[in-house]
Amino acid sequence: MRERIILHCDLNNFFASVSLLFNPTLKDLPVAVCGDKESRRGIVLAKNEPAKAFGVKTAEAVFEAKRKCPELITLPPLYDEYYKYSAAAHKIYERYTDMIEPFGIDECWLDVTGSTMLFGSGEEIAHRIRRDIKGELGITASVGVSFNKVFAKLGSDMKKPDAVTVIPRESFKEKIWGLPVSDMLFAGKHTSEKLKSVGICTIGDLALCNEETLKRLLGKNGAELKRCAMGEDTSPVVTPTKEDKPKSIGRSVTLSKDFTNKEEVWSTFLSLAQSVSDSLRRHSLYSAGVQVHIRTSDLAVKEFSRTYSVTTDSAYIIATRGMELLNEHYGFSAPLRSVGIRAINLKGYETAVQSDIFGSNEKIEAEEKLENSIYKVREKFGSQSIRRASAAKECGMRNNKS
Repeated sequence: MRERIILHCDLNNFFASVSLLFNPTLKDLPVAVCGDKESRRGIVLAKNEPAKAFGVKTAEAVFEAKRKCPELITLPPLYDEYYKYSAAAHKIYERYTDMIEPFGIDECWLDVTGSTMLFGSGEEIAHRIRRDIKGELGITASVGVSFNKVFAKLGSDMKKPDAVTVIPRESFKEKIWGLPVSDMLFAGKHTSEKLKSVGICTIGDLALCNEETLKRLLGKNGAELKRCAMGEDTSPVVTPTKEDKPKSIGRSVTLSKDFTNKEEVWSTFLSLAQSVSDSLRRHSLYSAGVQVHIRTSDLAVKEFSRTYSVTTDSAYIIATRGMELLNEHYGFSAPLRSVGIRAINLKGYETAVQSDIFGSNEKIEAEEKLENSIYKVREKFGSQSIRRASAAKECGMRNNKS
């Protein structure tokens, strides 16, 4: 069977790089793109290399970033431009293969196994793509080349910016087994801490660990992580199709105690909406409608829904729309036993209608898109790694996906 050739393309410091195209005089200064930067709860969405040198990190609070780098220049996000440049990069990828799997707005896997007769080796194709992106878009990309998705992703992370890293089958052990286990895809912060607690600190340690030990520690995910470390990841590059797209995405919870006020519902809606938002982003979808489901303590079931002219993938806005529906249609005549929220009337990015649905409130406008950064952190480090404070409140609930 022919060896697969998988590329992982990562647009370097994507938000910051695109924003600096519109502010070229700032390119050599420490710059961060920030959401709600006037508030203490504002976070760094992206930073450039000079800011990174000061220790500024994505997803940290703006005030913490400025403590590290007092001269840090903060810019507002340019979301429309980010989507345009992401789409333009995707068009470049399409020159080399039709097997493309997005991983957020700024990363993609490409299967170029069938493209080598036309364009050269995997490494040559990677350099072509890197040069095309730099020459045509004015930003840089790091590309990992390997025989599976996990190692290709690892390769794109190993050398930045504007670089190509090859991890071949014949020498992958020498190249990556000495790296921290936390560098590997799906070995998030919580998982890495568990592994380190039993002396598994490197990818090589993970590969050589007894499978039963890993299963006891991490469940079935332990065995899967070991296979990935051994180079045995066989997951395909999956190109999203219309048939793959869900018609709706919802989450619901059965509560350990009945809810009797709106404040309890709000924190739960926000937590559920964050999970819904993550799924929307994985499928490159926006929601043009929201449905709320409740079951009362006397087991009565009610549903309310509404469609909107403006689409969103924001957890905050989905939760807000859900609360508006609940406030309009339910007066807490009986306590709530379970609640659910669902994104309906889903649209692809290409047909989405985006604007500020909250009028001139600029801080709320920033809410609509800042979760792209939150999503990337949650994808890498786990769903509990970053949450809004109002959604982190313990609600004592059983989560259901649908």
